[in-house]
Amino acid sequence: MLQDKHISVDDAVKGMTPITLEEMDSVKLLNRIDTKYLTDEANLVRVLEDATAAGYRALIADGEKISPYNSIYYDTAGLKMFLDHHNRRLVRQKVRTRVYLNSGEAFLEIKRKNNHGRTKKKRTHIPQTEMMDFSADAAAVAYLAKHSAFTVEMLSPVLSTAFRRITLVNPAKTERLTIDTSLNFTNFRTGHKASLEDAVIIELKQDGHAASQMKGILLAHRIKPTRVSKYCIAETLTDPSAKSNRFKLKVRKIEKIINKKIQVI
Repeated sequence: MLQDKHISVDDAVKGMTPITLEEMDSVKLLNRIDTKYLTDEANLVRVLEDATAAGYRALIADGEKISPYNSIYYDTAGLKMFLDHHNRRLVRQKVRTRVYLNSGEAFLEIKRKNNHGRTKKKRTHIPQTEMMDFSADAAAVAYLAKHSAFTVEMLSPVLSTAFRRITLVNPAKTERLTIDTSLNFTNFRTGHKASLEDAVIIELKQDGHAASQMKGILLAHRIKPTRVSKYCIAETLTDPSAKSNRFKLKVRKIEKIINKKIQVI
């Protein structure tokens, strides 16, 4: 049944006008506001149909409009980055490596959130072979030290997130939409795995000065803003020893959306 839903999503994206990476580079959202949403794939198909009618374009990369990603999240032995988020610390960071599976390009990425709620991301190329360990790469180690509060000695891989991403751009190029489906998690420290089944995480990145047509489309399908972190949901599901009471409410919400309890193996 899940595969049938994936085909429906694929078909809905297929008819959208493409936009290239080069054209995407012109979408500069300097006063950016980020908003996340949760839904399921059946509702996503309807959103994509409305987005197509409204002139939204789908990013095409390596000949595909849906791109598989794999990210490895790093943290300290005591999960400081996870706990900073859980404890609502305003200034916080995440460190991950990410590979774009269609192209094979891999990056070390550092996401920093300031006390105004703004998120900035820095990244540098690394070989794909360094996804799980970049400690022997002097340039990557120096990049981490320059742009984060953590040194390579403090960090080790915690878990992986694998998903498929669709990226949309509105006709005026004042907003981007990333849509993540087929979310699967593996925790390296506990050995547990989990899948969000047909749940979908949407992130709207918009110019703060421009009206958003996508907000209207999402609201029309009863999709409301929800704060959600893939790393925090994954850690909550796959590590029973982690302090995660706050995030368990998000897990319950996802289970309500997919109408079943998430299985952890």
